[in-house]
Amino acid sequence: MPASEQDLLDCFRKLGIKTTTVRHPPLHSVTESRHLRGEIAGGHCKSLFLKDKKGQYLLVILEEDRTLDMVGLFKSGKLPIKRLSFANAETMKNMLGITPGSVTPFCLINQVSEKLLVVLDKKMMENNLLNYHPLHNEATTTISAPDLIKFITYFGFEPHVMDFDNL
Repeated sequence: MPASEQDLLDCFRKLGIKTTTVRHPPLHSVTESRHLRGEIAGGHCKSLFLKDKKGQYLLVILEEDRTLDMVGLFKSGKLPIKRLSFANAETMKNMLGITPGSVTPFCLINQVSEKLLVVLDKKMMENNLLNYHPLHNEATTTISAPDLIKFITYFGFEPHVMDFDNL
């Protein structure tokens, strides 16, 4: 059974991570998010769940206004990956316990596969505060950049912080 928002908040407390959460109508895109988020401080982010042709999965997290050059990432040789595409919704639900529109680093609480690389945008990590959905798209949770790393590593992942401008 996938973790609930309350499970996530309990995990943050257990780890000594301070967060704030703001409720809002469901958001399905960066454009909707920009219109409805109000005055939430910090960097606003998006997450992409990808797979390569050999079955390696990636959770790529970057600032909302950035684009990911998937070909450039593959060709950079900086990660052990082949050609990339978006993973399907069924795999997302099975591996991360969430549905499309809810992908964030917080879904690592549900992760069930070791075939997952976590990749963070270097520019995003320059923000003191970062914002993500808390396992669903009806709220936004703010976390500090160091606490995001603490959360990710707690679940056994060593995030790859990459400069997407220099692939």
